Amino acid sequence: MSISAANSLAAGDLSYRAGLTQGTSISAGNDAGKLWLPIWSGEVLHAYDEYRMFEPMVTSRMIDSGRTIEFPMTGTVALKEAWAAGEYLVGGDSSVTETFAISLDARPMAAHFELDNVDLMITQWEYRQELARQAGQTLANARDKQVAAFITHAASAAKIALDPRPVQFPAPFQDAALGAFDPDAALKVLEAIEDFCVDLQENDVPAGACYCAVSPRLFQQIRRLGVADSAASAQNAQPFFGGVAAAGGLGEGFRAGLNSLSDSLVYMGVTIVKTNHMPNDWTNATGTPVGESRYNINGNAAGVKALLWCPDAVAAVRKTGLVVDTEDDIRRNTTFTVASMLSGTGVLKPELAKVVVDDTLTPSGAALTRAEVATAIGGDNGYAAS
Repeated sequence: MSISAANSLAAGDLSYRAGLTQGTSISAGNDAGKLWLPIWSGEVLHAYDEYRMFEPMVTSRMIDSGRTIEFPMTGTVALKEAWAAGEYLVGGDSSVTETFAISLDARPMAAHFELDNVDLMITQWEYRQELARQAGQTLANARDKQVAAFITHAASAAKIALDPRPVQFPAPFQDAALGAFDPDAALKVLEAIEDFCVDLQENDVPAGACYCAVSPRLFQQIRRLGVADSAASAQNAQPFFGGVAAAGGLGEGFRAGLNSLSDSLVYMGVTIVKTNHMPNDWTNATGTPVGESRYNINGNAAGVKALLWCPDAVAAVRKTGLVVDTEDDIRRNTTFTVASMLSGTGVLKPELAKVVVDDTLTPSGAALTRAEVATAIGGDNGYAAS
């Protein structure tokens, strides 16, 4: 369509450009003044997708309608080693199909702020984009913590009676060396990765995408393994993750900083990522809650230093879209704006998750158990079939 006087848009056709009054009056009598909200909503969603980390690394689903998605837990296939003529075969070991129901949380999470001049949101992209970035990052950070909490739940969940699968849940990896941020701790994380790979093989799990999450400080120690830290060691220094072919070609040359939170390393097929959202004290009593009570765990009580998992260990669901709204507050002479979303999380396959801890907990037996970690972190993992 050509641009002409007959078919071009006039300024008055865009309500938020018609005049300052329409653009800044966000009252019930002037809904046209809210036409900028869909634009801002898209900018918030873009920022959310940019900053989130854990959600794409688990089984993620969008819910268009309803509140629950069910994932099947099938029975096992039985074997008749010598099927005699006329012998009647009856089903497998279990013919009952159970499901794991993953539901949205009861209440949404919301990012909100107040402005004394909403015209800046409407007319200046730089101002609106920065608030959209902050709102998206706030929601993404909260969601990352929720998913991290449930990866920890999956790594400490016990087998349920209705599960017919002959699988063994990986035991926690515990070592006192993990209490510090030094090369010894970094080497222990690599050892835990090797143990996890063996756990998957012993459970006949097809090894696909696997992840290991650590703090940025521990990630840096892994990155610099083999780097000289004294004059004596400088003579034979050979970085593990410096892209050196003789050392396995791991990582990249040290001209690359890998200083972004989105950067990662790969060791034996497991992607090592860094996050500021490792489970610490998210309890209501002493910490900062991140959602419903089931999310509010205390990773510090168990000394959680790293998480290992495959995507099918945890399911994350989210309601399609984002709810945004704004309203004038004449008593405060401000404009209040909120962006909210509904999401939910649940444990699917605990055999695909492992937790790495220091010596904060003292095991009651020869080795630390999942039950002891679950008791220490608290919260409700909701792992049950229906």
